[in-house]
Amino acid sequence: MSRPDVVIYHNPACGTSRNTLALLREKGVEPTVVEYLKTGWTREQLQDLADRSGGGVRGLLRERGTRAAELGLTDPAASNEAIIAAMILDPILVNRPIVATAKGAALCRPAEQVLTLL
Repeated sequence: MSRPDVVIYHNPACGTSRNTLALLREKGVEPTVVEYLKTGWTREQLQDLADRSGGGVRGLLRERGTRAAELGLTDPAASNEAIIAAMILDPILVNRPIVATAKGAALCRPAEQVLTLL
């Protein structure tokens, strides 16, 4: 069943992202799939996901395999505004997959985390 109220911010090159999407489909949910590396982000989207996930902007930051440290984003003094601006310029800085439903949003690492949102 298609569920436009379930959105996965997906990177098809990421195994955890693929596993999360497969788990949703296994549960009978066909989410809206947003390949964020192609579509990019807006400030409003990122702030909304950060707020709804409860982990804040830093909770969405991908450090491994990115330039986050080099850009100073891992420094505790880095502002949320600076982190969001960097994520908009370089979408790979956003960790994945993020799933959003009516129950909230979560970084689904491990993939089974998505079950808390259904």
